[in-house]
Amino acid sequence: MQKSCRYKAYSLNNFRDIPQMERLPEEIKFDIEVVGHVLPFKANNFVVDHLIDWDRVPADPLFLLTFPQRDMLLPHHYEEMAALLKGGADRAELKAAANRIRLQLNPHPAGQISHNIPSLDGENLDGMQHKYRETVLFFPSQGQTCHAYCSFCFRWPQFVGLSDLKFASREVDRLIDYLQTNPQVTDVLFTGGDPLIMSARNLAQYIEPLLEADLPNLRRIRIGTKALSYWPYRFLSDNDTEDLLALFRKVGENGKHLALMAHFNHPRELAPEPVRQAIAQIRQAGAIIRTQSPLLRHINDDPALWIQMWNEQVDLGCVPYYMFIARDTGAQHYFNVPLVRAWEIFREAYRQVGGLCRTVRGPSMSANPGKVQVLGTSEVMGEKVLQLRFIQARNPDWVHRPFFARYDEQATWLSDLKPAFGEERFFYQKEFEQDYRENLEEGHPEDYE
Repeated sequence: MQKSCRYKAYSLNNFRDIPQMERLPEEIKFDIEVVGHVLPFKANNFVVDHLIDWDRVPADPLFLLTFPQRDMLLPHHYEEMAALLKGGADRAELKAAANRIRLQLNPHPAGQISHNIPSLDGENLDGMQHKYRETVLFFPSQGQTCHAYCSFCFRWPQFVGLSDLKFASREVDRLIDYLQTNPQVTDVLFTGGDPLIMSARNLAQYIEPLLEADLPNLRRIRIGTKALSYWPYRFLSDNDTEDLLALFRKVGENGKHLALMAHFNHPRELAPEPVRQAIAQIRQAGAIIRTQSPLLRHINDDPALWIQMWNEQVDLGCVPYYMFIARDTGAQHYFNVPLVRAWEIFREAYRQVGGLCRTVRGPSMSANPGKVQVLGTSEVMGEKVLQLRFIQARNPDWVHRPFFARYDEQATWLSDLKPAFGEERFFYQKEFEQDYRENLEEGHPEDYE
């Protein structure tokens, strides 16, 4: 077993204490401070000491992945916050300005508030989301933070103190009630934040009641986590590591499939020996590790990186699962890759890996109607088009029905695309817009795109 490592966290209050910060000019440190007042920032000693190549900073991809950068804010937002900091604004002024900016950054994309919150007996279950028929997302209260924050994260509102933008629930009994009344649900995904920030004891208080409830429809439990990359000692030498691994084994012993939905955004995250040991420990405990990441400009927008990442993941016993498109929230303008280019990167990487790597799906947008995969470009009846399909959808009947958009080299999201062949709408839009109007009548005015 790996020797224990003491955990040290870094935030906006103490990031200048990081020894490697002495190498950086003051203007970069000020940029971190400015952007970190709007978008969340947190790192730890494993990220700082084992993942970031400080000889390549500020261009290092793992530095960009975890430390806020000036261009992650739009210029007018950056200037507003910078002026306040330089002028000695007090905490209340800074918070008010930050919140004004945050509300302009589409803090809850893809209908997370307007469409995804389920209800039971007339009561909204605010710590849950149910978008796709078979899968319910559950947000445990103690899991709404992370070992470190990714600068692209679409769940950034969870971490910035806007309570009305935060999902969290302690009500596992209500989750069980909901599963009992919705037998079509086969999968529960524990998400956050990062559920594996929790102690094994707290995590067990959510998982064990699900096992004891004897729910015949519940077949799979998933845990979304970045802990493998940002704190592998969680599975090696933390005080309750053995209890955590025992909990993993218990899921399998109760006839349920346990999947860790692990986020790896760059092949360097797979290199540290503790990460490799942690993967082995999880697999020995009976869990399957499925890997996913958005495609991110400045960080991994190179087919060679994906080829390396998928090959190494399979060699370590993981299953490549998704390449996503950076969501339309937060710093998307900094990270986005046009859909045409995203497909080119995916195709170039996909065609150069073996069949065991080709479990990966993408590039995929988790948009309001569903997960939309870009299948490629083609020419149909003399018109150049983008071919698309739903991998998942609010209406399961939409899944795997191909549809076409006008070719657009600048489009970065579904809402940028227009139907091909002179059509007014994509095939799903009439039904989806009707659902949106019903939500408007119920008091949800959020934009359905």
